[in-house]
Amino acid sequence: MIKDKVAIITGGTRGIGLETARKFLKNGAKVIIFGSKEETVNKAVEQLKNENEDYEIMGLYPNLSDENSIKECFKNIHSIYGRIDILINNAGISSNTKIEDFTIEEYERVESINIKSVFICSKEIIPYLKETKGTILNTSSMVSKYGQPSGVMYPASKFAVNGITISLARELAPFGIRVNAVAPGITKTDMVASLPETMIEPLIKTIPLGRIGEPEDIANAFLFLASDMASYITGQVLGVDGCAKN
Repeated sequence: MIKDKVAIITGGTRGIGLETARKFLKNGAKVIIFGSKEETVNKAVEQLKNENEDYEIMGLYPNLSDENSIKECFKNIHSIYGRIDILINNAGISSNTKIEDFTIEEYERVESINIKSVFICSKEIIPYLKETKGTILNTSSMVSKYGQPSGVMYPASKFAVNGITISLARELAPFGIRVNAVAPGITKTDMVASLPETMIEPLIKTIPLGRIGEPEDIANAFLFLASDMASYITGQVLGVDGCAKN
């Protein structure tokens, strides 16, 4: 579906990001994953190469909140592959700190990764996507629609991601660049998988489809939106949550 396209995935070393990298590689893309640490990036690249030595996978660890670092990374990637087709802004951190305990330091940390990095990466990728009429995909969350009982800056940051998605879709449409987001519900990442069954079962009961999402469910949505099958879809926040409402 995306054969020979060049895709950059931030937060690509584990969970949804890693599974999306795997899905894209299986569908013929060349993939560059960004992570926060050299060791985790190298481990993820090695894992994917061990699955299939023919995968064209590369890993980098730029500072996502530093414009010059991102600009240099994109320039180097373009010089290696000659094109960039897809950016997935997936890197993010969560929070469940109560408002009375929320520090400015935590606020700035969430804002930096969940909003500022999306802004910077999207801004710096545009010249390359103009060449290919490419696409930007963002990872939102179902809490961007419904909120959550604590950790106010996490849903706030995802509300911002939705706003960036919808607005950039309008701004970049004249250049043939599509911008969409995927809003996962409760998904079996490492964090969720480590929770006891006594916590998991009540969560499942809130989901009409009767199960927690798998990372592959989210990766499938990204694959569809990145492909030409979604060539007339832009400015959308696609919920992949089993119809969950909280």
